[in-house]
Amino acid sequence: MTIGLVFLSLLMAVIVWWLFRQTIDVQPWQAQVVGPALSGDAPTPPAAKMALWVFLAVATSLFVLFVSAYAMRLGLADWSPLPRPRLLMLNTALLVGASLAMQWTVHAARRADRDSVRQGLIASGLLTLGFLAGQLFVWRQLNDAGYFVASSAAASFFYLLTAVHGLHVLGGMVAWVRASTRAWRGSDPASIRLGMELCATYWHYLLAVWLGLYAVLVSNGLGLAICSSTPL
Repeated sequence: MTIGLVFLSLLMAVIVWWLFRQTIDVQPWQAQVVGPALSGDAPTPPAAKMALWVFLAVATSLFVLFVSAYAMRLGLADWSPLPRPRLLMLNTALLVGASLAMQWTVHAARRADRDSVRQGLIASGLLTLGFLAGQLFVWRQLNDAGYFVASSAAASFFYLLTAVHGLHVLGGMVAWVRASTRAWRGSDPASIRLGMELCATYWHYLLAVWLGLYAVLVSNGLGLAICSSTPL
């Protein structure tokens, strides 16, 4: 179990570092500069980008606390895993597709291709809504099978972890609505591009967190699984 937690922590750290490098290397704030920059002045990231990274740091701490609490509870003798919902794999594929669609939207925004930006936003939005609907259906499956929030410690952690992640996804949809509104109103390309890059960073983060949670939920090999190998 300790090895599994170390592996997940390292994986999360690598993904977040890669996202940070991608965000810094793009430097979209340079497109918003009007007139020549003062000599010797280095460009600084926009406040929205810094705020996003502060939020991601706080969110990461929250997930780490929940997973740490789960890891401690897992060691007790009364732990009883849940059956594994098959739909979790499909939901994971939907979130992967949403992340890829958002990244494609970023490339379209850099080319100032408004039609492709709108298409990418539609695709990412529909895939994300599909993920949320799939998660709700998994909850319904577990409830119909008699696994309620208070049924066992494993059930409680399953609902807790998926609910917290789902709330973060809903928060991302608020940003998606704002970005989509700008894209359909025809805002300036620099503003649209920055919004798309912020959304893409957040979507990649949501995917990274979900992959870690998915391993916690179903990976018997890591010794962390909330769900057993028995399918539901």
